Amino acid sequence: MTKYLVLIGDGMADLPIKELKGKTPLEVANTPNMDFLAQNGACGWVRNVPPGLTPGSDVAAMSIFGYDPAKYYTGRGPLEAASLGVKLGKDDVAFRCNLVTVKDGKMADFTSGHISTEEAAKIINDLDRRLGNQHVRFVPGLSYRHLVVISGMGPRIADLYCTPPHDITGERVEDHLPSGEGADLVKYLMKESIMPLLEHPVNIKRMRNGKNPASMIWLWGQGASPRMEPYRKIYKKSGAVITAVHLLKGLASLLGLRSIDVPGATGFLDTNYKGKAVYALKALKKYDIVFVHVEAPDEAGHMGDLKGKMKAIEDFDKKVVGPIISKMRNEECGVRILLLPDHPTPISKMTHTSDPVPFVIYDSKIKGKGQGVKGFCEKEIAKSKLIIDHGHRLMGKLLSKA
Repeated sequence: MTKYLVLIGDGMADLPIKELKGKTPLEVANTPNMDFLAQNGACGWVRNVPPGLTPGSDVAAMSIFGYDPAKYYTGRGPLEAASLGVKLGKDDVAFRCNLVTVKDGKMADFTSGHISTEEAAKIINDLDRRLGNQHVRFVPGLSYRHLVVISGMGPRIADLYCTPPHDITGERVEDHLPSGEGADLVKYLMKESIMPLLEHPVNIKRMRNGKNPASMIWLWGQGASPRMEPYRKIYKKSGAVITAVHLLKGLASLLGLRSIDVPGATGFLDTNYKGKAVYALKALKKYDIVFVHVEAPDEAGHMGDLKGKMKAIEDFDKKVVGPIISKMRNEECGVRILLLPDHPTPISKMTHTSDPVPFVIYDSKIKGKGQGVKGFCEKEIAKSKLIIDHGHRLMGKLLSKA
């Protein structure tokens, strides 16, 4: 019986960089294990973000999981609500709530110095006591990523234009506040959070220690709960997801996939790469398909940290892809591996783009060379003529017997 692994290096794809003499991080990084898959697999390009949709990991991941975002996507907030076990009523709209650092009126840090989950929980719970009511509730999440659920305003508030905070680093926040019908309440909550946050003991302590404070909340990614058929019903496979990111955990929950927590998995550069590989191999014994997501390259891309992105890519290759390949070579059952980024997060742009990304499907049962591709990078995979314009169709190709 064939088993399946989907390895997602979030935001790995990039543009040529001057400091790398016109090459990309994937092209320069030492990635022998991903290169092996590319050399021996079927390579191509896939567009995971449909035209008209914001190039977020939520949209792209939905495509990778085999669901058309143009049909199912309603927003980032509801996916994170599902991951936190928050059930949304038919008139509820869930917003992603970032704790951010604003300095001199500009977005200085969309993560508040990667504030700890424990510190953030104290802040979010206090905001719920101060600003929450029967129509507004604050729900603590992980690190800087939280949730605000607004009831009683219907579809109009779901249609607001809200800018992701990671898109406006260094820019004036006043120029990017939510707009549209119903924006007044959302802007009110954001601005009213400033004074309580500046006075909060957690932030006072952080500033004394030279850390970025959580000086404002930023609401975005809103939507109502999507209606999606279970993965098993559509693809006839059992599955599990390994990730530290709540929105992917939420997507897994909505699709009926098991979400597996890995100790030390942080969603940042210090994540437990080796643990993800260990847990993935263990999960593969029980489930037909296992999705392994690593957020670190994306985080480095948002920070414009070239050195950090290179290291994240190399750690992903050495500590996740490498052990999995080594183990798979000794397995008697067939294994198919899909390796890809979800979207590019170019260092030069410090945000996501909608461009297609390279992918490879490797089948352990098929011997011999692939398409003359020498490595897993944009330049080499450009040799392939295979282009999939609708990312959700790639899942069918992975599971196909052909």
